[in-house]
Order: sequence, then structure tokens, then C-alpha cells
Amino acid sequence: MYCVLTEKTALRSWPHVPYAYYTKEDPYAKSLTKDEFEHLLLCDGKSDLKPDETIRHLLKKGLIRECKKGERNSSWSSFRKYENRYFPKMNFMMTGKCNCNCLHCFNAADNAPIMSEWSYEETLDLLDQAEACGVNAITITGGEPMLHRRFMDIVKAIYDRGMFVEELNTNGCFIDQQVLGKFRELGCSPKIKISFDGLGCHDWMRNRKGAEKQTLDAMELCIKNGFRVISQTQVHRRNLHTIMDTAQRLSDMGVKMLRLIRTTETPRWAMNAPESCLSIEEYYDKMLDFAASYRELDTKMELIIWQFMRVHPYNRSYSLDPVHCADGNYNASAPLCKGVRGMVGVTSSKDVIPCLQLTGVFEDRGITLGSLAANSLKELLTGSKYLESACSNLKDKLSAGTKCSSCGYFKYCNGGCPALSMLFTGDQNGPDLTKCLFYENGWYQKCVEKMGDWRNIDSISHLRERSLSESFPR
Repeated sequence: MYCVLTEKTALRSWPHVPYAYYTKEDPYAKSLTKDEFEHLLLCDGKSDLKPDETIRHLLKKGLIRECKKGERNSSWSSFRKYENRYFPKMNFMMTGKCNCNCLHCFNAADNAPIMSEWSYEETLDLLDQAEACGVNAITITGGEPMLHRRFMDIVKAIYDRGMFVEELNTNGCFIDQQVLGKFRELGCSPKIKISFDGLGCHDWMRNRKGAEKQTLDAMELCIKNGFRVISQTQVHRRNLHTIMDTAQRLSDMGVKMLRLIRTTETPRWAMNAPESCLSIEEYYDKMLDFAASYRELDTKMELIIWQFMRVHPYNRSYSLDPVHCADGNYNASAPLCKGVRGMVGVTSSKDVIPCLQLTGVFEDRGITLGSLAANSLKELLTGSKYLESACSNLKDKLSAGTKCSSCGYFKYCNGGCPALSMLFTGDQNGPDLTKCLFYENGWYQKCVEKMGDWRNIDSISHLRERSLSESFPR
């Protein structure tokens, strides 16, 4: 019998991930056994195969199909081996330009407008490099990415290279029926993350009159056209009073997920609204009350409270973000941040950065881990300061000699968020102070008590069954 890979399957190999395959519209590669991999290599339409147990398993799994002799795999499906490290996703800031001048913009180190941008020709070269490194999924962001004059051409170029747009981060101002129609023509169906900062507060935060109505109209249009919309909503002292009404409005519209984000002490926000940040524990307190009240809404809209809690109304459950490892799941070889380890961040000034939310902080402090103006993407994903940062693991953090090294909570929080560690201590291997406060001041127990009979997905029996003072001797 003769077989080829199905159109949704692509055979891939990287150092440390030698036997893997991609599936269409799934950003991450899935692992294979060596035997499965070797069988798939023979599914080329010209090798006469014996229908053994492995072949039957691969057929049943939908990775291969029978074919006539001489049929060939598609270019995308055909086996590719890469020399660089495995990074399946790229967070691409195609432009720093924006039609708003948001008071909190984390890309900026000051109030000056960001004018850096990838040209169309430079972008095509970057996408060629991304394809050659095995990148599969692209998050498009800015600035306001749809302000780029070749935006739709760039989206098409992504699909022409066998990659896909997983997410679009936008303020929604340039979304119209024509844009959504072109997305459909390309087979582009990203999660559309639209920034919305609260009823009655959005115009102030975005520093643009009329932005609120325009944003809500864009959300409704996307939902009407069948796109999944996620609202990214900043939370601070000036809009806290409107968050519940905002959640109800978004739920009624059909928004799939509300992501509440504590507006952090980034350089621009500290300059524009220095008294508006909620303290960390104030944020925990207000958001815990909000989560408890949110349970009473008649909604299926997912709720993500950044760095704190996720609420799943459809099955009456919740999870706690500071609990990176529940009982028995600690792995010292795990990366500091799974998101950073799987996604390379590219700024509009051509720097590579572990987390784009640190763009302004890095600029303010003069930190550079690598630049695509000086090196190829392959070089940066093979050996660079960026790679060292992105691939740091929990053992590296423990060996740094910071507070984390002797903390009994480390096996649960895994050191927290390295971006916040960098923000607060200047070192990604330093402690994430938000997680220190969460555990040391009993917020785990407060969450469990406040959420009542809803199921805690990230249960830690050691903390659940004892008081905080008994948990770890200080």
C-alpha cells in the first residue's frame, strides 16, 4: 500500500524535539515516538508500505491516508528539519504607530509617539525566516497593527507560507465588514483581542474622543461575523467602579472572554497617572470580590484576572494563576515561563524580547537581548542572550541565590512571572513580588473560602488543610 500525510499534518524536527508534527490551526507541535516518526517518513507516495500495527494506528489517528503510487505530500506537509531551537509561535509587533496615544502604553518609555515600523519588504523577509525556523503561528500586534498600510498583504503573506494568524491584538478602530470579509477569503479566523477599558472610561485611557463607541461597534461586528472576540480590559483606581457593568455589557454582546489586567507601573503609566495603580494586594482584594460577584451573572463568558484567577462559569470552576504547580506536579526543568519559551517576541524596532509587555521597560533601562537588524532569526534562536533568557528554567532561578532559593512556596509558584520579576527587581531570576504576597499573606486560602462551592482546579492540599502560619516555618 502507498500513503501520504494528510493535508492537516506536517512532519517536523528540531534539536531536543526530534520527532514531531504540526496540525493545521494548532500552534504547537505534537510529539511522536521514534517508530511513528520513521513510519511517517516513508509515507511519501512512493514507498510500498506493509499495513502493520503502526500504519493502522497512524491511519486511525488521521495523520496519513492511502493514496495512489506516485502521489506526493504537499510542500507544507513534507518533512522539515531545523537547526535552531523550537519556537512554534511569534508575537510580531509590525508597527509601533497608533491612532490612539494611550496613557498606559507598555511599549513606550515616555509620551513620545512610537514611529518605528517594519516595511513590507522587511516583513516578507522576516516571514521567510520564521518559516525557515519552523514557526507555525503568528500573533499580530502593535501599536495598532491595522494602521500598517500593507496590513492585509502581510496577513496574506503569512498564509502563503503555510503559517496562520492565531491572534490579532487591536483597538478595533479599523475593523469593518470589508476587512472581515478578506479574513474569510484567506481562511483567517484569529482570536480578535480588542482593548476596551471600561464603560465611560475608555476615551480617557485611550486619549481619544469617540474611541469607546467605535470599539464596541467593532466588537459587535466581529461577533456578528462569527469571530471569537476577547476583551482586554485594564483595571485601575479610575475605572474600578465600572468593571461589573462593563462585564455585563460585554457578556450580553457575546464576547467570549474578558481579560482583566492590572495596569502596571510601566514608564508611561507612572508618568501619566502615578496615583492610579492599584497596589498588588488592593488588586487581589478588589478582584476577588469581583470574581465572587461574577458568579452570580447569567453568563458563559470566561473571565481571566491577570496573574490572579481564571473563572469558568460553564462548569462552575476556577483556577489560581499563582499556582503554577498543584500537588505533585513540580518539575525543576520546566521553563520560567511557558509562554515565553514557546513564542519569540519581535518589536517594531527589530529587537527580540521575551515578553512584549516589557518593551518600554527594556527601552527605559537600555536592555537589548538581540536584534534582527544585526542577526538572522535562526542565529538568535540558535545561540544568543535572547535564547538564554527565553530558555531559562526553574533550576536556573533557584541557583541565582535570590529569595526564591529558600522559599517553601517555590514549588507551587515556580518563581511567578519573570516579566514582573524584571519589572520589580531588574532581574528575571529575582522574586515576583506579586506571588510572594499571594502566598505569604494567605490569598490562596482567601480565594478558596470566597469562591465557595465552585471547584478549585489548582488545589493544593497542603495549603487547603492547614492555616498559613502552619504551612511553612519562616
